[in-house]
Parts: sequence; C-alpha cells; structure tokens
Amino acid sequence: MKKFIYLFLLLPIAMTVGQSKVGSTAAPFLNLAVGSRAVGMGGAFVASANDVSALYWNPAGIAFQQNNGTMFSSAKWFADINYNWSGAFLKLGDLGNIGLSVTYLDYGEMEITTLAAQDGTGQKFKANDMSISLTYASNLTDRFAIGGNVKYIQQKIWNTSASTIAVDLGVLFLSDIYGLRIGATISNFGAEMKMDGKDLLVQHDINQQIYGNNDQILATLNTDNFPLPLIFRIGLAMDLIKTEDHLFSIGVDALHPSDNDESLNLGAEYVFNGWFALRGGYKSLLLHNSEEGLTLGFGVSYDFAPNLGLFVDYAYQKFGILKDTQHIAVGIKF
Repeated sequence: MKKFIYLFLLLPIAMTVGQSKVGSTAAPFLNLAVGSRAVGMGGAFVASANDVSALYWNPAGIAFQQNNGTMFSSAKWFADINYNWSGAFLKLGDLGNIGLSVTYLDYGEMEITTLAAQDGTGQKFKANDMSISLTYASNLTDRFAIGGNVKYIQQKIWNTSASTIAVDLGVLFLSDIYGLRIGATISNFGAEMKMDGKDLLVQHDINQQIYGNNDQILATLNTDNFPLPLIFRIGLAMDLIKTEDHLFSIGVDALHPSDNDESLNLGAEYVFNGWFALRGGYKSLLLHNSEEGLTLGFGVSYDFAPNLGLFVDYAYQKFGILKDTQHIAVGIKF
C-alpha cells in the first residue's frame, strides 16, 4: 500500500513536467467546481468528499457511503453561462460501488457575424461542453479506498466539435486521529482534443500563380491538437469538534494543474444537529492574477426515514471584477 501511495503522489509530477501553462489546454470546463457544498468550502473537498459530488472531487469517496445517492447541481455563471451537473451512485455490496455523472456547460445562443455582415446575419449559433463519467470505487480496507472515472468529453461550437476519452483516479484514507482524512486525485488524464466539422471547410486556390485553374477547391482547415487540463490534488481534512449536536470540520487542498500555477484551497464546515450546515472558504490562495476568492454557503437536510433523506445546499462564490456566481444543489439519499 505504501508503494502504491508513493507512486500515486509522484506520477503527476512526472506527467506535468514540460507542459505549457495558462490558456494552452482544451476543455477547461473540466476543472469547474461541482456541488454547492464543495463550492461553499472553497473547493477544499478532496479529503471531505462523502456525498454524491465525490464522483467529481474524489471517486474513492463513494466507497465508504452507507446509502445510495443522487444529486443535481446548477450554477449561473457570468456572461449568462449555465453550468449543470447531475450524478448518482449505487452500492453493490462486496463488489464495490458504481456511479454515473453528466456535466453540461451551456454558453447560450450567439449572433453569427461575417466580414460582409458585421452587424449580424440574423442567424444564431450555440456552443456547449459536455462530459459523461462512469465511476467505480472500492474500499481495500476499512480505512483505505480507491476509485476511478472513465469519461467521454466533448466540446462543440456550431457545426464543429472535438471529443476524447479521459480517466480520473482517486484515493482516500480515513485515520482515527481526530477524524483526519487524506485524499488525492489525478484528473483528466487522456488523449488530446482536435476540432473538426463542416465549419472548417473553406474554398482554396491551390496555386495562385496559375491563371484559369479552379480557385474554389473545397479544403479543410487543419486545427492543432490541445491536451486536457491535467490536475493533481492532494487534500487534508479534520474534525476539530465532533459531538452529538455539533460537528466542525476544516480542510485544505493543494492543487498542481498542467495549465496554471500551484495554489491552495481552504474551507470549513459547521453542522448543527445533523441537519443544518454553515460553510466558508477561500479559493486559489497563492495564485497570482486570480479573480477567485471568498466562498460562503449553507445547507439543510431532512431524513424521512432511516434510509431516505433529502438535502438542499446553496453557495456563493466571489469572482472579483467578474460577476459573482451562485450555486444550488438538491439531492436524495436512499
């Protein structure tokens, strides 16, 4: 187990050596935070992932769950961008747990403009990003679990699109020292993406030096390949107060992405009587030129029966000079 953990921690460093930084990867939506609870805690959630959003944050987190679960999360981003995520997982007993999740980022409709019609042609086009993930997780011991995602990723703008396959890997260790939890993930490890489609078709004159030849031969623009935004996260979380009516937890995540500099996420959660929660955090600490920062949130839950409950979470995220975002999530455990 020690060899496995050492390999897991050293592998992402080797994979990101020599890779370029900001603005050089495809599908940046893959690193947008999922779930109002995690967002409210500043994204410091790799070691605290114990709800349905663990399918995104750390797939190993569903291995220790006592119930099945499903959740829908929605966020209204700046520039009228809608970001939706839904997921569910099922327990299979000794066979482990499986899950399925879908991410959809909708940029809305935009007006088509050309050189000849710079004020618009009267037509509109759409752009969206999507990811579908299949998850499996299992606890190797009563304190150590592993999990992984296999996901299909697609980006589309009008009649042009790119797609690929990627994997996520995660581990989670639960200690008996004040509820200390240690988690680590490698996300978005997969093939590069390349745009293709009929919008890349152009008319081309193969040899402009020849008079009278066909100057309207149909050709296709050759676009570059772009890597996925590979990211390595390692997190620590601990329960500072844990009584029958009060639970206060803190967490910190260290991030090492392939398309940006390293940073830290900090977060905390207070739960009263098992049904009401207050959360706060700070994202992208130590990251230069970041507009992310303070996050706040709260949540309520209600159990209709021992194995049936409903929860609703809300989060607010500050984005500096950009418009602040709001997140809401609704889920059921059964």
